[in-house]
Order: sequence, then structure tokens, then C-alpha cells
Amino acid sequence: MKEYKYKINGMKFTVIVGDISDNEAKVEVNGVPYKVELDRKDKIKKPVLSQSGHTNHGAPVSTGTKPAPKPALPANAEAVKSPLPGTVSSINVKVGDVVKSGQKVASLEAMKMENDIRSMKDGTVTKILVNVGDSILEGTDMIIIE
Repeated sequence: MKEYKYKINGMKFTVIVGDISDNEAKVEVNGVPYKVELDRKDKIKKPVLSQSGHTNHGAPVSTGTKPAPKPALPANAEAVKSPLPGTVSSINVKVGDVVKSGQKVASLEAMKMENDIRSMKDGTVTKILVNVGDSILEGTDMIIIE
């Protein structure tokens, strides 16, 4: 199980993602259980939300974003990935900077805590894929180091 805390339009949400099997996930939002079905249209998984034992008559909510395609990385390149979902609060390097393993390259705010994001290898920064203020998910490529 994973727990996430979100604030949308000033409202706080605690989301717990439970078991996921085939195209169905058990999710709890602020203590209310939901069954989330993953629809396989156009080869992109889109969650469909339905409350267990209740009918949801509210308007569907769209984030208006589509997943970005993953760029191919050169053989010697490595992406610094976000270890958890959050908001990019600082980027401490620029393209062309030489970094050492363990050097702080960015900061991420998650659950009201500042988290240092560090390089996993020595190398040169070749791409910065995020901007300060971006909300990103766990595993998002942030910085490419060759």
C-alpha cells in the first residue's frame, strides 16, 4: 500500500492505493473506498473511478495533461529520478556543469518536507527535464547526467 497526500483547490486529500490486479485497483480517498478500473483505450491506461456501493453523479475531473514520451538515453547517460511525488523547489545545476556522485542537484518538496535530490554518478549535466514549481510523480526523470 502507498499513501499520498494532495491539496487540490485548497482541499486536502489522503489517497491510499491498495492492491492492483489486472485492470483494477483498490483505492481509498479520505477514508472512502473506491474501485478504480484501468481502461485500455489507445494503449494508454486511464483510470475510471467508481465509489464502492455508491453512484458518483459528479462531473468527471480531467488533469488536461498527457504522458510525455520517454526520450532515449545515450549508453553512458543516467537519469536522476524523483524518489517520491512532490514539487520541484530548486534546481542546483545547469546544463554543462560537472557533478560528483552524491552532489545535491535539486530539491523536491513532498509532504511539507524538503528533500535533497543527489547525483548517483560523476559526470556532466546534459539535460534538465523539469522546472522549479513542477509537480512530478515518483520515478520522473529530472536531470540527465553523462
